[in-house]
Amino acid sequence: MIAARLDAGNGVEHLLKFMADDPEPSSDLISRKRGGPLTILQILPSLIGGGAERGALDVAAAIQRAGGRAIVASSGGPMVRELERSGARHILLPLASKNPYTVWRNIARLGRLIVEHQVDIVHARSRAPGWSALSAARRAGIPFVTTFHAAYGGTSRQKHKYNSVMAQGDRVIAISNFIAEHVSRVYGVPPDVLRTIPRGIDLGRFSPERVSIERKVKLALEWNLPDDQPIVLMPARLSRIKGHMVLVEALARLKRHDIRCIFAGEDGRKNAYRQELIQLIHDRGLSDVVRIVPQTADMAAAYSMAAVVVAPSLVPEGFGRVPVEAQAMGRPVVASDLGGFRETIVDGVTGLLVPPGDAAKLAEAISAALALTPDELAEIQAEALGNIEANFTRERMCAATLDVYRELA
Repeated sequence: MIAARLDAGNGVEHLLKFMADDPEPSSDLISRKRGGPLTILQILPSLIGGGAERGALDVAAAIQRAGGRAIVASSGGPMVRELERSGARHILLPLASKNPYTVWRNIARLGRLIVEHQVDIVHARSRAPGWSALSAARRAGIPFVTTFHAAYGGTSRQKHKYNSVMAQGDRVIAISNFIAEHVSRVYGVPPDVLRTIPRGIDLGRFSPERVSIERKVKLALEWNLPDDQPIVLMPARLSRIKGHMVLVEALARLKRHDIRCIFAGEDGRKNAYRQELIQLIHDRGLSDVVRIVPQTADMAAAYSMAAVVVAPSLVPEGFGRVPVEAQAMGRPVVASDLGGFRETIVDGVTGLLVPPGDAAKLAEAISAALALTPDELAEIQAEALGNIEANFTRERMCAATLDVYRELA
């Protein structure tokens, strides 16, 4: 295993089990008040992309399959079409705005929506629209659910108040044990209100067997990848907190020019960090090793071509879907020993956790992953897929979320 190459023993037992053994919904979604389908309204700023948005679409589809009615209100985005293909309905509202006047106006807009569509439960997934949704749900006398997607920053009283809307649900969903502990400690959410439901991924999409040679060739041409060199893949937006510079320093320590490192992500029009990163790559003599490429919609193909996937974040992530997707694709993962990564990676078995910001330890871990034999890699692949199937599937996430709705119905 990976850890054996670092004299780290046989790894640790994976103690976290988040879901019941049966991920299937126990009954249809029926409103106790009306005797008809339960109507769930999810609230988001937009449907442009991201973990919260993906979760909302997955849950909306599960609501429809279980016989309920799913409505999502947002300011729109490219994911609306996918949402509507599931049978769910999208309502266009200016929910991405943080303008106090718009937030106040959205209370009435959501109130009308609740009455018109006979909404039974409101589920908010973000803070600014969460304030509008909280007021609208309370005025309508219906349950309010929130999902905490991150350990929101800010230490001022005003910021704490702004964040606190996500702790005011009749049920508060945390996407990891790390987030659940944060919510309990910082906001005092009691155990009978708090539910821990990790994010889940679509194993139909992230399946090594379903990635064709043609898809790999297409992406290799787009990214100009070599045919005969191991790929170190870091899929993340270009942001300082993601740890790109630590990885560059780790690669400089490796002193290997027979590999390629791919930074796949966008900079969100913040070009200064990109230029700083390019300069560091040049200064460390790694211009022939490290390449910055745009993110791709075909992440399954990207993972399938990687020898190792790296997530060297400098701050804790609430969950972090990259290590989960990579494990589903059978790739060894090296990640920072922080936040949600501690729960999704079985250290020494499906990947390695290293101290955040420690380029030397990161270099050792990457070297160990690159040195894996075919038999060792096959063992890791089996362990990784078993970990994801047991704990982090889309079906388990959706089933647990629907059970929360049933509690409140």
